[in-house]
Amino acid sequence: MNFDRLSRRGFVVAGAAAAGSALLPAEAHAAKKKAKKDPASDLVNVAIIGAGGMGASNAQRLTSQNIVALADPDFEHVAKAFLDDKGQPNPERMTLKAAYDKAAKFADYRRMFDLQKDIDAVVIATPDHHHAVAAKMAMERGIHVYVQKPLTYTVEEGRTLLKLARKNPKLVTQMGNQGHSGDEGRRIVELIRGGVIGKVREVHVWTNRPVWPQGMAKPADQPKPASLDWDVWLGPATVDWGYNSDYAHFNWRGWVPFGVGALGDMGAHLMDFPLWALEPGLPTRVETRHSPWGGDTNPWDGRGPDVLTSYPLASVTTYEFGKAKGGPLKLTWYDGGLMPPTPTGIPSGYMDPGGGVMFVGDRGILMHQTYGTKPVMFGEGVAERAAAIPVSLPRIQGGMDGHEMNWIRAIKGQEAISSPFEVAVPLNETMILGLVALRAERPIEYDGEAGRVTNLPDANQFLSREYRKGWEL
Repeated sequence: MNFDRLSRRGFVVAGAAAAGSALLPAEAHAAKKKAKKDPASDLVNVAIIGAGGMGASNAQRLTSQNIVALADPDFEHVAKAFLDDKGQPNPERMTLKAAYDKAAKFADYRRMFDLQKDIDAVVIATPDHHHAVAAKMAMERGIHVYVQKPLTYTVEEGRTLLKLARKNPKLVTQMGNQGHSGDEGRRIVELIRGGVIGKVREVHVWTNRPVWPQGMAKPADQPKPASLDWDVWLGPATVDWGYNSDYAHFNWRGWVPFGVGALGDMGAHLMDFPLWALEPGLPTRVETRHSPWGGDTNPWDGRGPDVLTSYPLASVTTYEFGKAKGGPLKLTWYDGGLMPPTPTGIPSGYMDPGGGVMFVGDRGILMHQTYGTKPVMFGEGVAERAAAIPVSLPRIQGGMDGHEMNWIRAIKGQEAISSPFEVAVPLNETMILGLVALRAERPIEYDGEAGRVTNLPDANQFLSREYRKGWEL
């Protein structure tokens, strides 16, 4: 199928419906690949699941490899990835277009996995509710995975993927939190660990998200675009919701069946650095305060609506790490445009309303923006102490812009992986526990070793979810 031959409004993919089939064991797939020539210079055969939007941005950085297959329920939407803001062909995306033109195309990634046997690695850039299902299918076939953040929709899903990664150590896994590969972010970790602001007991993290519909009731169903396979888009979701433009293709983030809200969208980019630098382990207590849930007709009764539709417009989550490596730590998350108070002595304008992190130490304050960029420090002697702290973490070739190719180089054995599931799963679990506390409407106490809420047994139901038949984890 060639993109040149189809109009933007007439872009339809055939063969949409498919059921999953028996899995090809990882060992068999690995043996098949071992039989072919495999020097470090070989190109990697990459598939893209969720080929428009963020998937296209990821794929743009992978055009030096063989993009052999695409899976997406709406290829008319995918075609928009080659256009600029004015709807004209984007010269910067023509290499990607050429790669996509040559790739096999599927509406359903289950069918892609069944039929396309030359895939070495897959990028998963779908709505959140598909992440774990697609990643598990790939890993069980011996396929390397790059999964966009949030890694999973639930705690249980993350632990399932980590178990698979540990069982198959030759699989290279990466979460799409590109700031983890950035030079500035890595320097922040070195500075905090080096004591540049002294002992840190308090961290504040904030974002301006959501920038999509949230805190609202479910809208009425709309006629779906002819190009969209809505059944495949719904995938594992158990809700019987019809299409609405407030869901697909970007706004799904705020709707409970499909996304994990602002915390899931930006937590991996912001909470990454304090959790990396301070190594606090999993939280022991989590509480989320919030504005009304979407569709809540009596928002002040403390229960929330009977049927959850969209997440609250704003929330504040407090994490307590009672077993942190350096002593008890408290991290507070703010979304919906909420921010922590400006510390005394900090000039105005340093706290970016778009998002940031503030480490509060006993010898100063360090702040940075989203993705670990533009760090600034305040406090007597911080510059002198910073200059004395050596570089200790490896730098990733290309920095943030090299996050995708870091994954490719790691597959080839040329560079250490930046954000493997061993690192990404605990970060993701911490984020998701904020949503568990949100649903529980009470503070939760958490046993990270057991993966259980200990004070509210009923809250453990929020650590997992149900799946539609044919889309089970």
